[in-house]
Amino acid sequence: MSKRLLLLGGLALLVLLLSGLSLTAGRVWVPWSAWSQAAHDPRWAIIFELRVPRTILAVAVGAALGLSGAAMQGYTRNPLADPGVLGVSSMAALGAVLTMYLSLSLSTPWLLFTAAMIGAVVGVAVMLILAGGTGGTITFILAGVILNTVASAGVALALSLAPSPWAAQEIINWLLGSLADRSADDVWRALPFIAVGSGLMLLLGRALNALTLGETGAKALGIDLNLTRVLLAVGVGLASGASVAVTGMIGFVGLIVPHLMRPLVGHQPGALLAPSAFAGAALVLAADIVVRLTPSAAEVRLGVAMAAVGGPFFLALLISMRRRLA
Repeated sequence: MSKRLLLLGGLALLVLLLSGLSLTAGRVWVPWSAWSQAAHDPRWAIIFELRVPRTILAVAVGAALGLSGAAMQGYTRNPLADPGVLGVSSMAALGAVLTMYLSLSLSTPWLLFTAAMIGAVVGVAVMLILAGGTGGTITFILAGVILNTVASAGVALALSLAPSPWAAQEIINWLLGSLADRSADDVWRALPFIAVGSGLMLLLGRALNALTLGETGAKALGIDLNLTRVLLAVGVGLASGASVAVTGMIGFVGLIVPHLMRPLVGHQPGALLAPSAFAGAALVLAADIVVRLTPSAAEVRLGVAMAAVGGPFFLALLISMRRRLA
């Protein structure tokens, strides 16, 4: 059995173990004995209505963000790239924030998800238009940076002009990112988009490997760079857009995970995609379990916890890069 298959098997086992722990851990611990007495144990409602959707979303969102980060780093050949580089996540956040600004999210909960996905789709379309049909990697990144800046400004403007303190607080809480109180409806809304987006990114393995030779070398190997760019943008847009739509902004997963996996799989970007998806799922599951067990009056937001981990990791990464370049 190859080293890569062993790694994927170990990561899959880790995700399964963390999923089992996620179903039992929390302010109310649910022992496995409750599963055998589901018809009579009142804790079954906690498992089925709260823990199962939360666990499924943690796996799906973590896999989507980890895979998006690996694909972005492979395409840009930049170890500091993550899904936020494209600006699609910010556009999805802008769409969701507008529904809260207009007080539409409470009366029609599905509208928030729809608005976020519309924002993500518009973001992908605008970015591809800005990048142009013959633009290279640098143009593509710059288009994403422009989109991210404009969308972030829109979110800040909506927050500063919020019609009431309650609307402002709702926007802030959502932007911090969380998996708390998510339902089966959220799972069914997000999973199809995450699955399609992840599938598109997994098709890019050969193209990403070829891009290690540069754009000229990739073209010489028969890679259609325009098609690769479109598949990447649509894949990241669907996967990260759906993730943002149901959880809010959760950062650093796409940055951290590829760096943790790269020493284990080598430096071929295509070989990094699937392990990053599994590792992303494991990371978000573990972080979500930790925030549930934090001894505080209110549950720590998952986005805050990931930032607390990602900030020092990002700093250590920069110091390491400076030492290698010195």
